Amino acid sequence: MSSRLKMTAKNAFWSYFSMIASLLLQFISRTVFIHYLGEGYLGINGLFSNVLGVLSFAELGIGTAINFSLYMPVAEHDTERIKAYMYYYKWAYRVIALIVSILGLLLVPFLHVLVKDPGNVGNITVYYLIYLFNTVTSYFVSYKYSLVNAEQKNYIYTNVNLLVSATTTVVQIVSLFIWKSFLIYLLVAAVFGAFQKVFISMYLDRLYPYLKEKNVQKLSIEDRKTLITKIKALVIHKIGDVSVHQTDNIIVSAFVSTRMVGLLSNYNLLISTVSGCINVLFNSVTGSLGNMVATESKEYQYSIFKKYRFIGFWFYGFTAIALAILMTPFITLWIGDKMVVNAVVINLLVVDYYMIGQRICLNNIKSAAGVYEPDKYVALLQAVVNLVASIGLVSVIGLPGVYVGTIIQGTLSTVLKPILSYKVLFGLSSRYYFIDSAKYGIAVIAAYGICLVLKNLIMPNVTIMNFIIMMVVVTIIPNLLFFIVFHKTEEFRFVNGIVQNIIKRHKGK
Repeated sequence: MSSRLKMTAKNAFWSYFSMIASLLLQFISRTVFIHYLGEGYLGINGLFSNVLGVLSFAELGIGTAINFSLYMPVAEHDTERIKAYMYYYKWAYRVIALIVSILGLLLVPFLHVLVKDPGNVGNITVYYLIYLFNTVTSYFVSYKYSLVNAEQKNYIYTNVNLLVSATTTVVQIVSLFIWKSFLIYLLVAAVFGAFQKVFISMYLDRLYPYLKEKNVQKLSIEDRKTLITKIKALVIHKIGDVSVHQTDNIIVSAFVSTRMVGLLSNYNLLISTVSGCINVLFNSVTGSLGNMVATESKEYQYSIFKKYRFIGFWFYGFTAIALAILMTPFITLWIGDKMVVNAVVINLLVVDYYMIGQRICLNNIKSAAGVYEPDKYVALLQAVVNLVASIGLVSVIGLPGVYVGTIIQGTLSTVLKPILSYKVLFGLSSRYYFIDSAKYGIAVIAAYGICLVLKNLIMPNVTIMNFIIMMVVVTIIPNLLFFIVFHKTEEFRFVNGIVQNIIKRHKGK
């Protein structure tokens, strides 16, 4: 257990360091971007990112299946099986790169249908092809990250990514000052992105020299059967996930306007920033979870999952309240009233954020355990419900309809996945999951209600001073309430024990 915690801590430290540095540069870059190019280009950026996210369905969950398959051979130091899986993975992803290239090029004639009222933004086809190039080239090196993940060495990629992304962002900012060109902005990202891929590929080849060996044995019949079974289930999950998470901006662009995608992207930046900070912690333990599933009993796994989920509730609950209260005032102070979006839409975005956060712990341990089959059709149901509800409602109630549809499908996932997976994972009824969910949800709603009342009293108008005061209030109230309600639970005592040990070690140094 101690080795798992050490690797988790190391991964988390470097991930957070990278996150903070990247965020500072990202906000500077976004500010300069809006000043010189405007929200129309922001909309193009958000739209094409989602379009290529949709095309990523071609990956079909192969990466997730391979990640799971590597946990056991890595734990057993079985180099030959690792080589066999990685060889299979390499060729699979070359085929995927070809498929994405073809599908991406076939979409070019239809770009005008997706881009609605963008303003004078230049040649969108050229922009799109640069995005496509960045996406396709990533498949030629991404398969190697799975081995780094399985060995709990995520910090290797994190450090390289920090260096390259920081350099890229600085050069992009300079290019905006000099040329004020979106095309040059994209070309800078493409050039530095290509450099990063070549560098990390060469570095990992040196770190794992056996990846270049020619004498690679074929996967056993049993390994292939297991892998194919999981890939079949993951294909369905992947199609569902893409339909749910990568279509909102496309629907907004096609039915509302591409400019609105740009406005929403500022809010999504804040949300992704916060979720990214939290997910650093959760992603840092992915390899440890895989190791735990491979070596520990179901009783022990459930005990750790309960504590893991409690941490997830606390972080996502507190930050959801903070986002709901502070996002629009922050946008107002940062880039002005003209970039503000309807409060109803913002609240819907935050509800979706919280629901995703409550599912992430279950999804992570499902992936670590390779449990993909029981709930595979839920993903397809989500996809259908999301597309039908979002497109239907946007035509009736406008922009909020897109996100009402997203929340409806999210509710289905939140309810159905535990019901179908809990017995397989832990041999337990899912009622324990929903009891905890209810307790956590009531605590979050209560804390949000108190903060909302205080916001109306403290912040009738947005100023820097009352924003700072409200930040303090939003930090204290939810955490204090959560402490009062949960401080006697086993989960809280476990987390508090870890914190106390960290403090003691720090004082000892």
